[in-house]
Amino acid sequence: MSKTEHGTEDVDESSVPYSNLYIYYIQGYIKPVNEPLSSDFIGNWEEDDFSFLFFSKPSSGKVETLLISQPELTLCDQFQMTYEEWHGGKIVPFQVGSFFISPPWERNLGLETGKSELEILLDPGVVFGTGSHPTTYHCLEMLEAVWRKEKIESVLDLGAGTGLLALAAARLGCLRVFAVDFNFLAAKTARKNVVLNGLEDRILTVHGRAEDFMDYPADIVIANIHYDVMKRLIASEGFLHKKWFILSGLLRSEARDIAWRLSQYPVKILKEQERDGVWHTFFGSVS
Repeated sequence: MSKTEHGTEDVDESSVPYSNLYIYYIQGYIKPVNEPLSSDFIGNWEEDDFSFLFFSKPSSGKVETLLISQPELTLCDQFQMTYEEWHGGKIVPFQVGSFFISPPWERNLGLETGKSELEILLDPGVVFGTGSHPTTYHCLEMLEAVWRKEKIESVLDLGAGTGLLALAAARLGCLRVFAVDFNFLAAKTARKNVVLNGLEDRILTVHGRAEDFMDYPADIVIANIHYDVMKRLIASEGFLHKKWFILSGLLRSEARDIAWRLSQYPVKILKEQERDGVWHTFFGSVS
């Protein structure tokens, strides 16, 4: 594998990208540095007031040097685990509707079973989102269902994560897909998966706040995103300019509130899906 300028690595399609992960949990945001932390640096996941530095080899010395240069940072903890442990188990190919989703190191399985028509290669890196979560299943099913009813030319994917839903839209035939994530590492991972699937001409990935892109013109908006963000999205003027919507990532009480909020607007919930009474997804249209 070769090192890229931002600390992620090119995809080796023959094997799992990392054997072990070394994670340094730091309080505070890390200021940009002139030189990469090391050739083993994978990336930095920032959330709230915390940073999680990922390395493929032990890097306590490099992290200590960083802490000395930025004394406002505090090392809270550090962890070592296998790549599969980080993702909660082995990442394996799976099918949802017409989509066959596979990590690049397992892609031949899709070809051998004849399920490559809508094959999506997905390398999550260290970003959560292998596609196995119930809300992702629901979004994929609903996206394919609306496509079967009407050709969708443009999609806005907010909270894109690894880019799976954007990739699915493009695989269906959508010509313009705009994928946005507020987390820089997630946006970079989504971009890498776009390139991996050869869909650069259809999908544009952006690092930014979902709320700032709600006015982007699109036939359908997909938001598998935090509840607090979703409340702001559906209250924005841009939401009512979409023809269709898929809203997901909602717990039971959150789903009830979102359903009530939607009832205040000229929209119609056409379908609601839930898994074990916990995770909820809405598919609907704007009048």
